[in-house]
Amino acid sequence: MNLEESLQKLYSLHQFGVKLGLEKPKQLFNYIGNPQEKLQCFHIAGSNAKGSVASFINSILIEEGYKVGLYTSPHFVKFNERIRINGDMIPDDYIMEFMNGLNTYIEENEPTFFELTTAIAFKYFADNHVDYSVIETGLGGRLDATNVIDPVASVLTTISLEHTNILGNSIEKIAAEKAEIIKNKSKAIIGFLPESAIAIMKRKAKAVAAELIEIKDVSVVGKDFIRLNLAHEQFNIYSTPLLGTYQLKNAGLAALTILSSIKLQKQYSVFDGISRVIQNSGIQGRYEIYNVTPKVIFDSSHNSEGIENFISEFRKEKDQYEKCEIVFGAMKDKDIQSMLKKFDNLFDKVMATSFDYERAAKIDDIKQIADKLSIKVEGLTSPEEYIEKFIEREENNCLVILGSIYLLGDIKTKLMVEKT
Repeated sequence: MNLEESLQKLYSLHQFGVKLGLEKPKQLFNYIGNPQEKLQCFHIAGSNAKGSVASFINSILIEEGYKVGLYTSPHFVKFNERIRINGDMIPDDYIMEFMNGLNTYIEENEPTFFELTTAIAFKYFADNHVDYSVIETGLGGRLDATNVIDPVASVLTTISLEHTNILGNSIEKIAAEKAEIIKNKSKAIIGFLPESAIAIMKRKAKAVAAELIEIKDVSVVGKDFIRLNLAHEQFNIYSTPLLGTYQLKNAGLAALTILSSIKLQKQYSVFDGISRVIQNSGIQGRYEIYNVTPKVIFDSSHNSEGIENFISEFRKEKDQYEKCEIVFGAMKDKDIQSMLKKFDNLFDKVMATSFDYERAAKIDDIKQIADKLSIKVEGLTSPEEYIEKFIEREENNCLVILGSIYLLGDIKTKLMVEKT
């Protein structure tokens, strides 16, 4: 198989959907030699901020001089974005060789897309002898394909109601699923979680003799800073290249994870890692400024908590513009009603769009929900064309593209094609 055929084969595995469970992933990983057993990992789970925290951890480790593998999902434009070593994407040739070597296994055992992608990441990192791997869970934690590793530290970012049909219909049930990435006699670093979720994390940590560290116990969060008060040092973080006050918390959680887990040799690795997170990790879609005048913002907030964070930040600049518009798209299994409510008359025009993915909500689905809320929503079938025309007008307006990473990736891909 060439690259295109290899990727088509890989994407075709989406037909097997999400199959939570560790039996088949373990079988697959064993078939390729259990590369995960050769890795020192940081394991990241949570409802929001997984990608940001993973990227900050990755970047700090790189600035400390380590060779670091980063595995995140989904990608924006190119599959290779998911798997990186020191910021460089996995080569096409490696993907082709891996897929060709497993062609018969795939036909006979039908692994899911995420299981096979995780296998590629583990083997690529092991083959390249990385010092550390930063691994983001796909869904949940307990039965996620990544949950076969024995991590240096497990990181729980946030907990909110998501994937309730799979993970459970309460904060406590979802927290219990995600808490299962905490392993025996390891470290568990806990973000700003609801108290009910923290109680579950504490019980899990105690059960497996893990050291649990809560960021709220060692931090002070101000309007435009976060301070970590550790045993022998204090760290003040005032800004990150990823816009939004909530990114200060994400950077603080990443810094706490590293400072609690390994001894740094370079005094400024934490600050250099935070400031170079985009270059070192390739992260996109976090309050990303796509165009300055007129302002176009891409943000991959995909649930109510994420949108609330985005809007809290956006309110700071909204009044600078004569007119504000939003293009919104989401997965059909998300709480779209709750998400739409949070727009709260912020935008002069709200447009609903969709994207090429089996779980994507259709334009009419979003409009019907909006109608019940008495929110006026227009349908938009070609958001990339709308963005280009919006930019051409060069007015003092703002356009927000908000929703699923798959939506942003679909739009970005089409915009890139039109530019070539």
